[in-house]
Amino acid sequence: MNRRYRKTIIAGNWKMNMTPSQTKAMIEELKPLVKEVKWCEMVLCVPFVDITTAVKAAKGSKIAIGAENMHFEPKGAYTGEVSADMLKECGIKYVVIGHSERRQYFGETDETVNKKVKVALESGFRPIVCVGESLDEREQDVWSEVVRKQVKIALKDVPVEDVKKVVIAYEPIWAIGTGKTATADQANEVCATIRECLRGLYGARAARAITIQYGGSMNAKNAAELLSKPDVDGGLIGGASLKPNDFHAIIEAANQ
Repeated sequence: MNRRYRKTIIAGNWKMNMTPSQTKAMIEELKPLVKEVKWCEMVLCVPFVDITTAVKAAKGSKIAIGAENMHFEPKGAYTGEVSADMLKECGIKYVVIGHSERRQYFGETDETVNKKVKVALESGFRPIVCVGESLDEREQDVWSEVVRKQVKIALKDVPVEDVKKVVIAYEPIWAIGTGKTATADQANEVCATIRECLRGLYGARAARAITIQYGGSMNAKNAAELLSKPDVDGGLIGGASLKPNDFHAIIEAANQ
């Protein structure tokens, strides 16, 4: 982490978990645990049906609420999708875009990620843009090319004045939900590569201001080591974000 230039952000990604009643209970349990947190931003990205409950439960706390996805069109015949305007009225601050599961199961592409990023920024959200390589791409040592391509396409036509609002989440696909985790050095190497790519696109000043998270099975045990690295500015947390004490332990590691 380098708080001199950028914010530390710990964001939970609940995926398809938690009913509204469970959401309320989880946030009520979490709020007193994080009351004294000063040095990192805390976000819970929750399923669509939980957003209204989550916003209400988190009111008055330091916990921001985000969505897990959104469509790039303002309205239309897109059954099952949700627009930016719908989310804005619900009171979210962040939105996850291009998660590997969205890419794998729902046809998300680099190009649709780019469309969503631009709409999210226009709507006043902070997009959390997910990038990362597969196990084959890691083993074939093409991870750098893959991640750079994803970043470049995701940010196509995003002006420099807006790019500082973007959060990049490096999530190695081979470490999502598998229990495998990149080493702290591997995570930092990729995050540094992402920052180098951003430097080439936007210049050094903008690049050092952008928060880059690690999102591959960060948990209470490995968070401190991962967050000790200079280019790892936070985490996009899956399973551990569903457990108040585990999520709190990660936040405490980021708050040091």
